[in-house]
Amino acid sequence: MSHTPGPGTRSGSFLGEVRDAVTPRATLLVLGVIALQLLFIASYVGALHDPRPKDVPFGVVAPGAAAGQTVDRLEGLPGSPLDPRTVADEAAARRQIMNREIDGALVLDPGGRQDTLLVASGGGTVLATTLEGIVGKAEQTERRTVRVVDVAPASRHDFDGLSSFYLIVGWCVGGYLCASILAISTGARPANPRRAAIRLIVMALVAIVGGLGGAVIIGPILGALPGGVLDLWGLGALITFAVGAATLALQGVFGIVGIGLAILLVVIAGNPSAGGAFPLPLLPPFWKAIGPALPPGAGTWAARSIAYFKGNDVTASLLVLWAWAVAGTVITMLAAVLPRRGRQETELPPAPAG
Repeated sequence: MSHTPGPGTRSGSFLGEVRDAVTPRATLLVLGVIALQLLFIASYVGALHDPRPKDVPFGVVAPGAAAGQTVDRLEGLPGSPLDPRTVADEAAARRQIMNREIDGALVLDPGGRQDTLLVASGGGTVLATTLEGIVGKAEQTERRTVRVVDVAPASRHDFDGLSSFYLIVGWCVGGYLCASILAISTGARPANPRRAAIRLIVMALVAIVGGLGGAVIIGPILGALPGGVLDLWGLGALITFAVGAATLALQGVFGIVGIGLAILLVVIAGNPSAGGAFPLPLLPPFWKAIGPALPPGAGTWAARSIAYFKGNDVTASLLVLWAWAVAGTVITMLAAVLPRRGRQETELPPAPAG
């Protein structure tokens, strides 16, 4: 005689399945996802909801006492949007803008009522437009007009100067996605140094191919960015490998949780602070401070320098990217030889082939 389970039996079975599915490890991972979700919202909205210029490096070219008076006047603007300093002449101001030492300059005409504002929309169209508004209003109070000259204009195919930022975002995504796939397919932590080295070699090959592909798409195919393909290729390979190696390192130390930490650093903290949508002088202090030290910020600065500023002032950004690449490589290799005790629960089961 067959027996049909009653409602209570079915209910108990269901609750048992729930208990089996919702393990402590799964619960922690879900809580981690919720935390990343909320941090994403807080970081992006916090950085980008109310852009205001603060201490934008700015030059003033004027004869004699007029230079000091103009510097004092601009320094006293409400909210301190500018950090003005005197510059010898217009040629020096243009040179400092191209060297990315200042973001703009005001050249006074002592014999007339119209002055010249030098900007560089290649460093960020929003910043150039903001300078036009600030200086134009300040000139109106002095019953003067201003003529705007773009020293390093953004490409007409580079809307709001965002192409370099999205290029860097694509390279960063390629880096941490490739590292994440390696973890999901063969285990978060490599079984030995040889397998760790293989992962790094795969990451380097992906970086070389992805760097070239991005440089070709952004330049010859779409015409969105000027600048040499070889220079952008090198930058793309470096940033892709730096992010990938850092992700591998985090996975090696923290297991599968390392993927979430990589997203925290690169996407949640790095993207809004990169100076993409709003250049660094328009960001709140926290994001302005951390941006240059993270791969998206260092990469965006270097890409714009290559595209619009003749490759000037890229040393610091490249050093940041090399530091991430080297640190990621070293930690990945070290993690492969550390004792495995205490790490098993955070790793995915490895596939048969490594």
